[in-house]
Amino acid sequence: DCTPEKESNKVVVIRSSVMGEGDPELGKVLLKGFIYAISQQKDLPKTMLFYNGGATLTTEGSDSLEDLKSLEAQGVEIKTCGTCLNYYSLTDKLQVGEVTNMYDIVEILAKAAKVVKP
Repeated sequence: DCTPEKESNKVVVIRSSVMGEGDPELGKVLLKGFIYAISQQKDLPKTMLFYNGGATLTTEGSDSLEDLKSLEAQGVEIKTCGTCLNYYSLTDKLQVGEVTNMYDIVEILAKAAKVVKP
């Protein structure tokens, strides 16, 4: 069974284009590895939220698009903050998932059984 277990209601939050503090190039490599590793889990998240710098990961030119499209194909909701896409002028560059807003983000986080952040 490849569909995420809805009961687990695990949410992954990507709030930056890098993982951790320190060298930004290393941070990009680590975040790409993190997203790939998520895609290889048996217990997939129900939703992945992308906001602030994380919004760049779901748009044109992102190194993680293949992994994110694979996650979406397996039933994971990929949601990117519309305000953030607009701020970074990426609204028309979204390549995977759907646009969301702060009300939806708050509701998803409030209902989450577990929130995972890199």
